Amino acid sequence: MYRSRKRKFAAATTSLTEDDAVTATLEQNSCTDDDHELQRLRQLLEEKDKELTVLKNRLAAIDNSAPYMSYQRIMDDDSVLCHYTGLPNKATFECVKQFSARFNVCASSWTVQTLSVEDQLLLTLMKLRHNFTHKHLAFLFNVSVAAVSKITVLWIDVLHELLFVGVMKANGIPSRQKNLLSLPTSFDSFQGARITLDCTEIQCAVPRQNMAQQSATFSHYKQRNMFKALVGVAPNATITFVSELYPGSVSDKQIVMHSKLLDQMKPGDLILADKGFLLHDSLPQGVSVNIPPFLTTQQFSKEQVMETTRIARARIHVERAIQRLKVFHILHFIPASYRSKASKIFQLCACLANLQTPIIKSVDLQPVCN
Repeated sequence: MYRSRKRKFAAATTSLTEDDAVTATLEQNSCTDDDHELQRLRQLLEEKDKELTVLKNRLAAIDNSAPYMSYQRIMDDDSVLCHYTGLPNKATFECVKQFSARFNVCASSWTVQTLSVEDQLLLTLMKLRHNFTHKHLAFLFNVSVAAVSKITVLWIDVLHELLFVGVMKANGIPSRQKNLLSLPTSFDSFQGARITLDCTEIQCAVPRQNMAQQSATFSHYKQRNMFKALVGVAPNATITFVSELYPGSVSDKQIVMHSKLLDQMKPGDLILADKGFLLHDSLPQGVSVNIPPFLTTQQFSKEQVMETTRIARARIHVERAIQRLKVFHILHFIPASYRSKASKIFQLCACLANLQTPIIKSVDLQPVCN
């Protein structure tokens, strides 16, 4: 009986030992699995960290290479677009861009790969509108200073050819009959008026290499080196004629004669001008000029005062047009680097000024007189 109990105890002890071994084995296997899973998760986390680092570096590279300024960033805000370009809205910008897109805008030995056509146009308009330095524009558009110079020179030539030569110059000065379609009330006393003239001056860099040009461009009135140009507007204040730039010492009459403006006049046309335009002895047959009366007595007569007032009410529109033209800050001072393009810049800015909202917001439409 004792032996039987001993055998049973031994059997129970053996069974217990086997169960403990199985349990220990299971616990060991479980620990091993946990270690493997933890190791796998750690490895996965390290891989994700590396991937995140790569993505961060790519994002940083993109941020560093992307320009601060682009058309896509400002295209939906007309007020911002107008501020930077001088054009009133996105529709006008798109019109200019599409007009330019019909032509191959590139130099024969040089093309721009880093900027889109619309950004090149934006850059050029920003130069004209605000006269930013090339270094500033290079920073904004993330291009080189040399690229900015080439882009602006190229696009000034292109836009001048399209807008000035192809539109303003090709169409010429509107006839008296066309002017009657949009004649403001201030021209009721001047039904035959075809154009209103005035000259404006633009400061330029002192010509360092040519003393003759330095003397010719010096204005004793302004005490600075200036360019001078003739501007003509229709009765509705649209700029219809722009001359080249002349040295500041040239008289108003000399500019009118050299610009060939009078060749476009026809019998019956009336020109409104300031007192500096003494053109009576140079006018074509049948063309007349109306300028304010000179004071030949101690004071003006009542009729002279009324005539001066009527002319001033009509001439104010050419002054407003020139004021709008000067919104393009590059005309505040022409740097030496743009001296060869000065006339094109002035004429181009006149065309861009015409793309803005009308100066006279509403006029009475009248039928054309035969």
